[in-house]
Amino acid sequence: MTTTQSALATPPDDATLVSRVRDGDVRAFEQLVQRYQGQMFRLASKMLADRVEAEDVVQEVFLTAWRRLHQLADDAAFVGWLYRMTTNRCLNVIRARRPKVELDLDTAESPRADIRPDHAVQVSTQMEALNIALQELTPEQRACWLLREVHGLSYEEIGAIVAVSVTAVRGRIARARAQLSEVMKPWQ
Repeated sequence: MTTTQSALATPPDDATLVSRVRDGDVRAFEQLVQRYQGQMFRLASKMLADRVEAEDVVQEVFLTAWRRLHQLADDAAFVGWLYRMTTNRCLNVIRARRPKVELDLDTAESPRADIRPDHAVQVSTQMEALNIALQELTPEQRACWLLREVHGLSYEEIGAIVAVSVTAVRGRIARARAQLSEVMKPWQ
């Protein structure tokens, strides 16, 4: 394989795509949307427990990203910027509707056929208990917990996304874990 063929096989990084978007390349933005819309949708759907609201939030986030890309100081920080916009938009939606709703922690994948029915019932019951426990967290704790435990982001990344210090992130996650652990004791 030649160097040219190797370069063609490697997809461009975020900074390259953002730079291309700034130069008017709409296809580069489409690539960024395809690359990150799944992650942003999973975050939004878990925070909001409403797939329709999550779809709306993700659509708004990418529209905002398109319109405000000139405000992004570091092209390589694009994904963090998306996480921040998605999280903030979800927090605003949660605050606006205040009545609590059940979180849908189901993934987009179909259920596994090899799970025994009694085990499936137990898992379903555990997920329902977790949904209820997550409702009791503050929206800020829920956001930090989901970004860490579900999306695997570092404390530093979460701090940048929710605009608080790493110490505050650690505190929110610790309180969320303690509260969830207490509620989930019967399942341990």
